[in-house]
Amino acid sequence: MSTVQTLEPGSRHDLRVGKSPNAPDDDAFEDEEGTFGYCHSYETSSRYDGPGLRVVLFVSGCFLRCVYCHNPDTWHLKDGTYVSVDQVLRRLAAFAPSIRELGGGLTISGGEAMVQLAFTKRIFAGARRMGLHTAIQTSGFLGDSADDSYLEEIDLVLLDIKSSNPDTYRRVTGRPLAPTLRFVRRLEAMSKPVWVRFTLVPGETDDPANVDGIARLVAPMKNVEWVEVQPFHQMGSFKWKAMGLDYKLENTEPPSKELVDRVIEQFRAAGCRAR
Repeated sequence: MSTVQTLEPGSRHDLRVGKSPNAPDDDAFEDEEGTFGYCHSYETSSRYDGPGLRVVLFVSGCFLRCVYCHNPDTWHLKDGTYVSVDQVLRRLAAFAPSIRELGGGLTISGGEAMVQLAFTKRIFAGARRMGLHTAIQTSGFLGDSADDSYLEEIDLVLLDIKSSNPDTYRRVTGRPLAPTLRFVRRLEAMSKPVWVRFTLVPGETDDPANVDGIARLVAPMKNVEWVEVQPFHQMGSFKWKAMGLDYKLENTEPPSKELVDRVIEQFRAAGCRAR
């Protein structure tokens, strides 16, 4: 059994490994109570992860293995800090008045928040009781496991659509595309607000046909408020090296301004609000 620890402030760019060596394997993790969970860290002043000024909680556990992931130290529960929901909400309450004043809220990122459904649901519910806007950053891969009561606690979904091509999706994530597409349609049926996020990786996701496929998918959806193009960067490469992982994109350069502009214009040409 993991030992309860202290929730750590910091940055998504901090390397944190081996915090809870007795944690269960991610694919064997089951928890219906959600009073405790595994977290990487939290940030208190993000303007990048949803509207306004936001607290961002990075939780542990993810089933995807994206070749360009900048947080591989959030893949496993064993690398996270074991904390209580009460501790998380007490920390959040300290920031809630200023966050509300600045039109912000709480975003849970990762890793993948849906690996720890009961834990993150409790946190979202607690945030809403404080009057905070709530957002989740997710790949949607585990969307089938989240019931409607879970999604009702979330005001905005930051949905990472890695690719529109099943073969490309599997190559860059190690997983099938179909679960994410089902989640996309479910969010549309619920009229749940969505910001689509697309990571632009030269040589991996930049094919015009790949971009057009995503654009055609999301442009007709009235619940998609934005498409955000996220240029690939190397800020997480040191984590792969420190963890002894095989980082295949070591020699991949970030996309040029011209490439970023081309992709944004592709989305706009299809009818998306893109930035």
